[in-house]
Amino acid sequence: MKPLDKKIYLASKSPRRRELLRQVGIEFELFSLRSDPARSVDVSEDVDTGEAPLAYVERVAREKGEFAWRALHLRRMPLRPVLSADTTVTIDGEILGKPADAREAVAMLERLSGRTHQVLTSVALHHTDVVEQVTQVSNVRFAKLSLDNIRAYCATPEPYDKAGAYGIQGLAALFIEHIEGSHSGIMGLPVFETAQLLRKAGIPLP
Repeated sequence: MKPLDKKIYLASKSPRRRELLRQVGIEFELFSLRSDPARSVDVSEDVDTGEAPLAYVERVAREKGEFAWRALHLRRMPLRPVLSADTTVTIDGEILGKPADAREAVAMLERLSGRTHQVLTSVALHHTDVVEQVTQVSNVRFAKLSLDNIRAYCATPEPYDKAGAYGIQGLAALFIEHIEGSHSGIMGLPVFETAQLLRKAGIPLP
């Protein structure tokens, strides 16, 4: 399969990933994945029993792309590379997903307060029936947060669609003492590593 143009498909609903791709001039078309548990989901984001954080994030990123790649063929859509990604937060070897409510968000942030945790983002690229994948790991240290700080943050909309109950690009930037790794990776798409995958697929970059 030779790309029809410079575009790729982005199999993600994340506005942060869209923003990062636009920032570096990568043209894309959204491929929407159903993710509402009340109806049906195209790719489950449930953690398998005993699944380690690294295995989890790589599996989910890969399965999102696999679903979209199969769908392109079934729907006879123009064939272009499919970029998919998943991000998770882990501390003490445990995965912190997206909080279901304010209680969960407060508990997660209390756990992260004053400590270093890891943010794992795995990126997969499906093209010509080949899958290229890379995973970026960043260490993030939070300052010690008061309960009032945490509750005030959890009263905003920010924590509720983000792994670990925070977004580095928003108000939670005030919590972060130190980062070792990739700022864009913590946002949800490590730009440097993503560019390497796209070049392998023959996508010209600016």
